[in-house]
Amino acid sequence: MPDRAPQPVDRQLPTDEARDLISLVRDIAQREVAPGAAEEEDAGHFPRELFTLLSESGLLGLPYDSAHGGGDQPYEVYLQVLEELAMARLTVGLGVSVHTLACYALAAFGAKEQQAEYLPAMLGGGLLGAYCLSEPASGSDAASLRTKAVRDGDDWVITGTKAWITHGGVADFCTVMARTGEEGPRGITAFLVPGDAEGLSAAVPEKKMGMKGSPTAQVHFDGVRVPDTRRLGEEGQGFAIALSALDGGRLGIAACAIGLAQAALDEALGYATERRQFGKPIADFQGLRFMLADMATQIEAGRALYLAAARLRDSGRPFAKQAAMAKLHCTDTAMRVTTDAVQILGGYGYTADFPAERYMREAKVLQIVEGTNQIQRMVIARHLAGPETR
Repeated sequence: MPDRAPQPVDRQLPTDEARDLISLVRDIAQREVAPGAAEEEDAGHFPRELFTLLSESGLLGLPYDSAHGGGDQPYEVYLQVLEELAMARLTVGLGVSVHTLACYALAAFGAKEQQAEYLPAMLGGGLLGAYCLSEPASGSDAASLRTKAVRDGDDWVITGTKAWITHGGVADFCTVMARTGEEGPRGITAFLVPGDAEGLSAAVPEKKMGMKGSPTAQVHFDGVRVPDTRRLGEEGQGFAIALSALDGGRLGIAACAIGLAQAALDEALGYATERRQFGKPIADFQGLRFMLADMATQIEAGRALYLAAARLRDSGRPFAKQAAMAKLHCTDTAMRVTTDAVQILGGYGYTADFPAERYMREAKVLQIVEGTNQIQRMVIARHLAGPETR
């Protein structure tokens, strides 16, 4: 079947610099990211070399201050970069989002001396980060985490296990939430831990339905010693830092979800215009035309929603409710659109010869990570109606 190149998304970007940036990202995505995606995902190969290229191209620190190696880009632009990368390969788009999340605690809450010492290498020095909040027994109930950090002179000794960690075993640094005090959210503190710290190890990566090229693993802290100079923010501030980070991280997931959905729509549209049955392209049949129209509409609505939330963030206004809405809507959209793409391709959609089945498998995890969509509904409802009655 002839290839039908997808049309680039028509984006409204705030500056000429942003337009040039998107052009650069599209070029990298088409030349370096997309060509090997299917084979490498099937083989479970983590493309570390692509993250090195992205770092060298200035794409691993886009929403952060250029004084520390960042790109000085608004979230409105950064998220559209993520979308372009996720269109080419979700492992890469989501990996950049997780790295950005891992840098947030230091960039937003770290002391100036800490930022000057650590941020340049994290944002533009080829390093890759992991965000360590979830544990085997504390996922959605993150405030019940059990990993402990005990003060020992000028150091902290961290002991415990984190679970479902993207980049577990390959990260160069980890932003870690550990209990330093009382039970509940007020007893949690954030730390920046080197990936090669003594006592830090990773389990064998999880065997997953999709995103096999992105390692997800438990990370063990067996008496890992870090100096107090690697504590981020005040003691007991870690849970507030974690929630603040997740607001931005959820927008990253939303953008990646729309990128994945756009790739699925492009695949389905290309197939429908080339595949002929009963003497004409199947795209001429009203049932399929309506499916394609619904898919495109859902994608545009999701894109508008995450961009509206990003613009609130960029203007310094509250955006947590809108971030939860964007994460909820965009990831549900990705699941619907990828499922419909498989249906449009019919039997071919169920085979690994076409990427639609991979898109569908990958979409599912986006409804789970960084707060399940049930948690997003709880967050939204609290903003609307206040906390639940105890």
